Amino acid sequence: MQQIFNFIFKNSTRLLFLLLLGISLIMTVQSHSYHRSKVVSSANFLTGGVYSQINAAGEYFRLRGQNEELAKENARLKSLLFNLGDSTAVQKIDSIKGVDKTSIITSKVIHNSYSAYENYLTINSGEAAGIRPDMGVINSAGIIGVVDKTSKNYATVISILNIKSQINAKIKKSNHFGTLIWDGKSTGFVQLIDLPRLAAIRKGDTIVTGDQSTIFPPNIGIGTIDKIFTDDETNFYTINVRLFNDMTNLGHVYVIKPRHRDEIIKLEATTKKDE
Repeated sequence: MQQIFNFIFKNSTRLLFLLLLGISLIMTVQSHSYHRSKVVSSANFLTGGVYSQINAAGEYFRLRGQNEELAKENARLKSLLFNLGDSTAVQKIDSIKGVDKTSIITSKVIHNSYSAYENYLTINSGEAAGIRPDMGVINSAGIIGVVDKTSKNYATVISILNIKSQINAKIKKSNHFGTLIWDGKSTGFVQLIDLPRLAAIRKGDTIVTGDQSTIFPPNIGIGTIDKIFTDDETNFYTINVRLFNDMTNLGHVYVIKPRHRDEIIKLEATTKKDE
């Protein structure tokens, strides 16, 4: 302990200089958007490379599980194909409603947090692959999250297990919609709020993405109703939704860009200015 104190006393000037330098750099980054964007981009590049190396080592041990999931997805796709009138016909539009094939980018999760209140994922595709902020991320089981920041070869994704996440969702059978959030408690459940009490619902009903979302196409799977809560002071339900996805075990994902999103946002922005 005495040696530590002696070291601090002998190098107090240098340590003070480093401390002040660090504080000045932090203040510069926080107060200038250009510097902040450069730092975020560099951080994405560095952490993306580290996560890629870690993920490569662990991926080998997950191959069996991933192969089983791919086999299930292939079986589902073949079932859809065989049910077409002409199974040899080339489909111009992807099975995900409202999404062209060229608007689906395959990627892989190389880092996944799920134990905090604000959880994020890192995927190994970025601007070079056409990924931009606010694109939806899904897999064969359902929604994963929304792209937040991007670098050339990587992107971070706001997980649906993030207390700041808000996604338009609906009851599949009735189209009554609400807002999908996460209360920060369980990794297996999210909550659907602001659902009108006139909606006929019951445990086990399927929840999917809603028609009002500009990020996700409608009818992408989310989960099933597990519990229903009513508030006598309002006219809305709060629903516990059991997720289709195991958010603690994610592999390959699809990044999607619904058609006409930019046009819709531009039009709505113009309308708000006129109000």
